[in-house]
Amino acid sequence: MKNIITQSLTFVILFFCANVFAQKVYELSSPDGKLRTTVSVGDHITYTLTHELTGVLAASPISMTLASGEALGKTPKGVKVRRSTVDRTVASPFYKKSTVVEKYNEMVLTFNGSYGLIFRAYNDGLAYRFTTSRKGDMIIVAEEFTLNFPKDYMSFSAYSRPEGAFENQMINSFEGTYTHKSISELDVKKLIYLPMYIALDEGKKLVITEVDLYGYPGTFFNGNGVQSLNAVYAKYPKKTELRRYTDYVVERENYMARTAGARNFPWRVMIVAENDAALLSNDLVYSLAEPCRIADPSWIKPGISIWDWWHNTALTGVDFHSGMNTETFKHYIDFAAKYGLEYVQVDAGWSVNYDNFFEIKPEIDIAELVRYGESKNVGILLWVLYRTFHQDMENISRHYADMGVKGFKIDFMDRDDQQIADFIYAAAETCAKYKLLINLHGIHKPTGLQRTWPNVINYEGVMGLEVLKFGEAEFPLDLVTNEVTIPFIRMVAGPLDYTPGAMINANKENFRFVYSEPMSQGTRCRQLAAYIVFDAPLAMMVDRPSNYEKEQECANFISKTPTVWEQTVPLENKISEYVSVARKKGGEWYIGGMTNWNERELTFDLSFLGDGNFKAELFTDGVNANRIASDYKKEVINIPANRKLTIKMAQGGGFAARIYQ
Repeated sequence: MKNIITQSLTFVILFFCANVFAQKVYELSSPDGKLRTTVSVGDHITYTLTHELTGVLAASPISMTLASGEALGKTPKGVKVRRSTVDRTVASPFYKKSTVVEKYNEMVLTFNGSYGLIFRAYNDGLAYRFTTSRKGDMIIVAEEFTLNFPKDYMSFSAYSRPEGAFENQMINSFEGTYTHKSISELDVKKLIYLPMYIALDEGKKLVITEVDLYGYPGTFFNGNGVQSLNAVYAKYPKKTELRRYTDYVVERENYMARTAGARNFPWRVMIVAENDAALLSNDLVYSLAEPCRIADPSWIKPGISIWDWWHNTALTGVDFHSGMNTETFKHYIDFAAKYGLEYVQVDAGWSVNYDNFFEIKPEIDIAELVRYGESKNVGILLWVLYRTFHQDMENISRHYADMGVKGFKIDFMDRDDQQIADFIYAAAETCAKYKLLINLHGIHKPTGLQRTWPNVINYEGVMGLEVLKFGEAEFPLDLVTNEVTIPFIRMVAGPLDYTPGAMINANKENFRFVYSEPMSQGTRCRQLAAYIVFDAPLAMMVDRPSNYEKEQECANFISKTPTVWEQTVPLENKISEYVSVARKKGGEWYIGGMTNWNERELTFDLSFLGDGNFKAELFTDGVNANRIASDYKKEVINIPANRKLTIKMAQGGGFAARIYQ
């Protein structure tokens, strides 16, 4: 019996040793040494991730399966390693800061010379991507992007809104609110779209996203009842049909991507922050994205636009019937010129139908609006339907660029498969050729395209103020809580077209859905704060001009608020409770903040102002804002010498200030 036990023990030891020696382990740390990944190469490639003593990811597998049956990342051979370090500063126009520091350690693993993995460790996150160097095309049928966690952490996750089979859930507008559950409690029957937020130990945070989504479908995640997540990808569309403005996929191929054999694949990104505040100034998505492809982007002009759709072109105080007509939009141009706005957005309804953007309604003269706008230094932006624009983007872009239109709002893609990714890059390049801006709607999160093609100036992919026009049966939502959640998740990926600026405001008890005279949830000052808190190089003023004329203090403040910044400094922040940030442009600082439905008082450290005497034009919730949400107080104050500023916010409230010397 003793001999049997000894032999068994010897076998176990030999098996363990053989398995260990078969594994090759490669380590990579961030420049500050806090973040560390260990990549194990054996029969399968896995990696772990830690931040100091905090476990971020347990061993998580990586692989990519080709139509030939070959699985990149499984039984890899002929591994070679190359390491490098990068420390540089790059210009970042049209962004939340004027420069971005790119500092990371890189490890490149190549296998048999035909494919590889690149790992980059930054102080605030880890990213990896596949690379291939093969002739001809490749067909990808699956990618293993699995995240195993050392603990059952809490998460904030956005589910796809359709029910049913995963294929149905892949067709959606990406405008969900966030579910707060542990990883194991996530609904296994629902897809989660990125970005996704995980609360780690010691107050640290993890945001998962992806960058450089070129020629490749976007990632969805699915919970499996334990503390791990599995990636799910849309198969390539084989047949589509028109359903409610969208090319609805009714049949798919058996692969997810057909792509070039020599290429870099999307970055898989794990952003690690020591607290919520650090997420507001994180630059990892921008840093990982491919550099700008526009030789001279000086023609790109950020700014603010008046927007007709929120108030349904319903005007007051005019002597004409308002609607989708020339008189109405000349009125918008006059308003934009008076307040120094850069653009007027002409939304859906200017063409005879959505299938032909060369046939304009006789009631609205786009060429005349362009001419009139140019005389007042106001540009015209046009809404277009993805499906129609996709079919003839070259001619549509050329035609309206020649007319003098400044850009397009492209809507109702409502998918994230390879076909959509291909379209977005093609549209960005085509519109850049004609010096046209793009505002993408009905689309997933940004994936760095705003750096590569900075004419893609804004993204939707967020549940914004516009949903408050609809009935509660369609949108049963709490937008106030959503507004103090998205800065730490969706906005980490890049800019968002949230469309704030409502001058009719309501508290929780008074709010109701009204289509043509919509109102916001929360206070007036919250609407002002949105222009500072939310990243949006192209911002919207959504209310009718007469409402702004009645509220000129607020209109003046909004219209003079910059939309791109030189510096961003997070202040007091806690996801789903409150958010606040300071931003600098020229010699002035702007600070803005919001709270959830809880009234609260916060003290802000303004030591970033440096030496000197400063004043602030300050908008705060009025003493009766809990009852009447439009109540506010404007005052000019001296910033205290100790640089501490205490502000009280009402329920669903906020504040905004311009600080100057």
